[in-house]
Amino acid sequence: MSPRSDSGRSTAITRAGACAPWVRTRLRTAPGAACALGLLVLLTAFLAAAFPRAVDAYENKGLRHDLAVEDPRRSVLELTAPPPALGDEAKREAAVRGAALGAVHRKVLAGLPEPVRADASQSSYGIHTTEPIAAGEKWLPRPYGLDPELTYATPSDLPAHATLRDGAWPTVHGEVTAASTEVEAAVTEATAKALRLKVGSTIAVPTRGERPLTVRITGIVAPKLPKAAYWSSERLLRTPSLVAKPAKDPFYYWIAALLLPPDAAPALLATTGVPEPYWRIAPDADRLTALDVDRLRSRVASLESGPELLKLRALAGPAATLTTDLDEVLTGYDAMRSAISPVVAVAAVGIGAVAAVVLLMTGGLLAARRRSELALLRSRGGSLRGIGRRLLAETAVTTVPAAALGLLLAVAAIGRVRLWPAVVGAAAVAILVCVALPLGTTLGHRIPQLHGARDDMMTARPSRRRTVAELTLLVLAVGAVAALRRRGTAADGGSDFLVSAAPVLVGLIAALVLARLYPLPLRLASRSVARLRGAVGFLSLARAGRASASGAPALLALLVALTTAAFGGSVLAGVADARDDAAVLATGADARISGEGDAIELPDRLVRDVRKAGGVREVAPVQIEYSVPLPSGDLGSDVKTTLVGVDPGTYARLARATGLGPFPADRLKATGAAPGKGTLPSKDRVLPVLASPSVAEQLGERPRAIKSLAGDFKVRVVGTVTRTPAVDNADFLVVDAASLTHRQTTTLLVTGGSADAKALRAATHRAGPTFFLQLRSEARAAFVDTPMQSGAERIYTAAIAAGAGYALLAVLLSLLQTAPERTALLARLRTMGLTRRQGRRLLGLEAMPQALLAAIGGLLVGWATIALLAPGVDLVQLALSSGPGSDTLDTAPLRADLWSLALPALGVVALAATVAAVQAWWAGRRGSITELRAGDTR
Repeated sequence: MSPRSDSGRSTAITRAGACAPWVRTRLRTAPGAACALGLLVLLTAFLAAAFPRAVDAYENKGLRHDLAVEDPRRSVLELTAPPPALGDEAKREAAVRGAALGAVHRKVLAGLPEPVRADASQSSYGIHTTEPIAAGEKWLPRPYGLDPELTYATPSDLPAHATLRDGAWPTVHGEVTAASTEVEAAVTEATAKALRLKVGSTIAVPTRGERPLTVRITGIVAPKLPKAAYWSSERLLRTPSLVAKPAKDPFYYWIAALLLPPDAAPALLATTGVPEPYWRIAPDADRLTALDVDRLRSRVASLESGPELLKLRALAGPAATLTTDLDEVLTGYDAMRSAISPVVAVAAVGIGAVAAVVLLMTGGLLAARRRSELALLRSRGGSLRGIGRRLLAETAVTTVPAAALGLLLAVAAIGRVRLWPAVVGAAAVAILVCVALPLGTTLGHRIPQLHGARDDMMTARPSRRRTVAELTLLVLAVGAVAALRRRGTAADGGSDFLVSAAPVLVGLIAALVLARLYPLPLRLASRSVARLRGAVGFLSLARAGRASASGAPALLALLVALTTAAFGGSVLAGVADARDDAAVLATGADARISGEGDAIELPDRLVRDVRKAGGVREVAPVQIEYSVPLPSGDLGSDVKTTLVGVDPGTYARLARATGLGPFPADRLKATGAAPGKGTLPSKDRVLPVLASPSVAEQLGERPRAIKSLAGDFKVRVVGTVTRTPAVDNADFLVVDAASLTHRQTTTLLVTGGSADAKALRAATHRAGPTFFLQLRSEARAAFVDTPMQSGAERIYTAAIAAGAGYALLAVLLSLLQTAPERTALLARLRTMGLTRRQGRRLLGLEAMPQALLAAIGGLLVGWATIALLAPGVDLVQLALSSGPGSDTLDTAPLRADLWSLALPALGVVALAATVAAVQAWWAGRRGSITELRAGDTR
């Protein structure tokens, strides 16, 4: 073999060996950078994959929670049919027996359209009387002398849903027909106690024949799950009730239900109770998801009056009907989801934008560290396509596994929801990094770059393209904010991306404006510092002014992150404030003591005991009278209002403390001598009153006569307030109680943040069972988060944490990008006599201008963004869904939270100072010879 051939083969082997291990060689050369990039991609991919899964999870849990806690009388689908038509008596009796009704029940459950699914364990069927039948037994209780009325039902599978407490389960002896004269029945413990029933008691039920039907009580049972659909879809089955007969002065009587065995149903056909078969279908929400809501609503509508109802009639009879309020429950759930989703989208877009900017900054840092290496490759003939492929390969080796691991962690953390949105989120992160890093790095080497050219904020001049881009973003931001203020966060058909991106666009515009204005204060400060004796201040400002113009992304990331964190914190603060306001409206003070309907006079001893209780600061006695007729005003309508008699001094202080309609105390002071107790006031006496706007409009400006149980007098409106502590309705009159003829205290409003709740309860209990205590703290605690609300709040909490974390990471990346240059500068200055202390001051002062700019700018932009967007954001649905007073708030505006604004901003400054101090300490440990090498261009 010739030497020439050996040389050619060795050259080929050398080339192949040089190309093959590129990725492996690069990872071995810079493992720290690869691991840092992988960790950042892992975290970002986890957040991108976890967000849609978290949204799906809390929406699904919210739907299942709403159906689970809803009153079964609204959520159960009840199919009823008229009793069998007269004719063949044997067929009529067979049609209502348990076997026939059970066969229909099984076919109905099997034929339900998806996604309507039945909970077979709580579904039931049978026959019941639709008209109560009076019971004439003399031993039954009659509170007002009225006979109790009973209904009779044959619920299926009673032994599986109840526990036998006494006696035996009711059964049939032989075959029960319409002509049978005796059947057995069971009653619940509550029914037996209220109606004095016991084992062996008999009830005579009138029939259409000559002989009554005797119902004998053989067992007393206790429901196993009294709140479940089996017992609560018709509460009379488990709990009797006192019912009032319509009259001016109502009289009450008992109604209750007796439970017969299923095969005793034919006996009810002869009664006068109008019996009808029923099939109650309890919905199964365990497998329902938020995506099923529209289909579920459509199927329920079809079951009520559509093609699916025709299928049910083919099974239960041509006149069968299905009734339910499940569609209204779904509509309420959909309204809450529609109100919450756009607010959550604001946080998602904000954090997504910050994460994207930080990833791009990371790519820029890696590209800057390899600029000389890639420039050398270009100078030796490397093509942009070849360099880009190699960068893509080494980036993908780190990024794709990290994104996949982030996806797996998100799937493991949040399970049993859709997978593809999480896959899309993690893939988007991987694609962004794999495309942006090689593309941004190679595009910087399209043309040769001269060494030593300055590219700093002091000398950079914005191009026309940059000006056009900034103006375009300004128009988009203004349009988004205007849209949000005009129509709120809710949009037809879901969230509006432009509206959700409004905080991000506002932060983006502020970043661009601050980047343009940044050189101005630096120039002014440099001129002032140049006159001072020390060189450290001047050098630090000069170094800050020579910061690369590529540092604008760091400022952008900081402002967007701080704005998003401020928005998220303000959402949480607004939710808390709304619940506090609703609790105040529910009680009117820190504690409220009153009788039934605020109509019973409180005993003097109770008032004294409350005043003596520990922690009580002040007690405001109030007299409340509802349904006081107003004289017909210009509107000519019959309006009734609530009269509130107060002590002007204490009540004015209470109103001022709670913020509910504050007013000057002397405004309610009546002129002239007050009437004595029990005496009639003068007809010419006019009392000043505070009124709600609607009542003030009804009364007008003239003195008007009022007739009430507290006395007859004339009133003149001297002021209007929209709310008042004593009542939570919108129509009221507040008057000085000392001017009333019949004065009494019906309500006590107690103030004192540390009032002794036990002492107040004891005093209320001693006063009698007709008096009740309401605590503001308990009313506040009653606003329990639903899964949807708590899920949205957790997302906003995560948004605050992620925004702050990405902001601090942006500061760290910005400082790391220029760390080698600063280290070399310190080494040069140390050879000229710079001390370590001066070096720390130099680096700290150099980092402060940009950190302070970002912190102050972020704080101001966050506050301005909340002020701009607050009119379009309503947090009522996010804050309130249960508890007393949940329907009293019409709106819950967005409010700026000082801590959410200040803490991330202070963190940015603290981190910048810490990184500068650590860098100065580390540079001080390394010798100048190590940092200063011949030919070093830093």
